[in-house]
Amino acid sequence: MERKGWSSTAALAFAAMIVTLMQTQAVPILGLIATDLHQSTTSVSWVTTSTLLAAAVFTPLLGRIGDLYGKKPTLLAVLAVAVIGSVVSALAGSLPVLLVGRALQGVATAIFPLALAILREHIPVRRLHGAMAIVSGTLGFGGGIGLVSTGLLTKGHDADYHVVFWFTAGLSILALIATAVAVPAAAQRHPGSVDLPGALTLGGFLVLLLLPISQGHTWGWTSAATLGCFVAAIAFAVLWVVTERKVPVPLVDLNMFVHRPVLFTNLSGLFIGFAMFLQFTGVSYLSQIPARAAGYGFGASILRASVEYLLPGTLAMMVAAPIGGLLVGRIGGRLVLALSGMIGAVGFGWLALAHDTTAPVILSGVVVGVAISFAYAAMPALIAAGVPHHQSGIANGINSISRTVGSSLGSAIITTLLTAKVLPHLPLPQEGQFTLAFWVGAGACAATVLAALLGLRPARPGAATEVASATAGTAEPVTIG
Repeated sequence: MERKGWSSTAALAFAAMIVTLMQTQAVPILGLIATDLHQSTTSVSWVTTSTLLAAAVFTPLLGRIGDLYGKKPTLLAVLAVAVIGSVVSALAGSLPVLLVGRALQGVATAIFPLALAILREHIPVRRLHGAMAIVSGTLGFGGGIGLVSTGLLTKGHDADYHVVFWFTAGLSILALIATAVAVPAAAQRHPGSVDLPGALTLGGFLVLLLLPISQGHTWGWTSAATLGCFVAAIAFAVLWVVTERKVPVPLVDLNMFVHRPVLFTNLSGLFIGFAMFLQFTGVSYLSQIPARAAGYGFGASILRASVEYLLPGTLAMMVAAPIGGLLVGRIGGRLVLALSGMIGAVGFGWLALAHDTTAPVILSGVVVGVAISFAYAAMPALIAAGVPHHQSGIANGINSISRTVGSSLGSAIITTLLTAKVLPHLPLPQEGQFTLAFWVGAGACAATVLAALLGLRPARPGAATEVASATAGTAEPVTIG
């Protein structure tokens, strides 16, 4: 039984790694795609935006479908869509076809909440913290692997972006096989139906929110398109709340959504997603700035930037993941989340003060990586403590979306900062803009500490039962501080 538990955890961790690998793998090759397909930089930016929007729409919906009709069948279907999306992207010879493939890859974001929900059903409580931490830790690791593998696969003068997506297709097939073989199916399914009006209004809200965030630096933050999308997002949010209050079985139980542990865990997820993407993007840009021209930077290639400056931090995430799980079991998710924010603030502060030589940039990235890994270990545990079994999929799906929104904000903020002040006669950011960006990252980590210590309350006896009643659950949730 123990061996089965570890094999299923390993298979789910491998599947979860696919999520961030797909999200980050296209970032370093956008210029190559633009050249090969004869497209502008603005048009090619939709290669990442399409994935983001598909994730926003399908992650909560598929989390709910998993709760109703079985988490393993839903996970296998999502992995199959990921394979198809990767193959379509690999075969694409035009931008519209590539966007279709990337949108299908975005559906893979639902892998993570489904994997966590499966763990909660099958892993004994004494090992649940560690198992969730390992699966969560692979998210950060997958992002680093995506950058490194892309750099390796596209090095040289005859680089071809198609091979990057063939690589992902192969990994997705392996994850599909491993999940089918190693992950047990649930013996029990929960009755209910899919709330399509709720799914459509929630999806509309998320798309209209994320679209201007991801494209605002191109459209202009005060443009009619950007402001119009934000106004429409507010309208859809109101419509979603009204819809969920009227339907008999809502997609998202609003009592669960605003329940204090869930609400502040999702807010922390937004801060952590923001910080992670800001660190990834900021260090990647900084390391590639030509020092001779700008007076700072390291003039690294995409491959060197990924391997030398980013990979150590992603490896630290993987090593720190089981440690985070042990800490959650000993001191509780709330304190581990606060600790992660403190460590992250230290890492970003170090990066802001000392980014003129290689060693501090790498070591501060390791510190930030540990912080992110600890946060990823704590958040699933806090969600598990806050909702009953039959809402695990949708609750973790919403938490994944909160991190996606944070990542989008991180990308938008650092892009805006780095283009706000440039060097005279050069289209390169002033060094002070990097310093400011890293202090913003430290602020996001500090906000995580506040959310954990002030927003979340220490667990007390009987808290789990109260949560189950408040969220209309029937299963007994796991109590995790």
